[in-house]
Amino acid sequence: MKKRRKFIFVCLGSDCKSNGAKTFVEAIKETINEKHFRGKFKLVKTKCMDCCKSGPVVVVNDHLVKNGDLNQLVKELEME
Repeated sequence: MKKRRKFIFVCLGSDCKSNGAKTFVEAIKETINEKHFRGKFKLVKTKCMDCCKSGPVVVVNDHLVKNGDLNQLVKELEME
């Protein structure tokens, strides 16, 4: 049976956008297109996730990554 990709949900609500969500999305795209992660994850852009003060936020398998922390996100992706 074919392995399914895991989802990465990224908030693009207005507060997260003003805190740099668009540049964070580009960094995530570059990261998941690297050889190690290629084909394992799917990026899903969402509306507000009600974590506005911690934005930009990402959810990976029930784990919340706050403040656009790319290093923390990579750690979460490597655990998958």
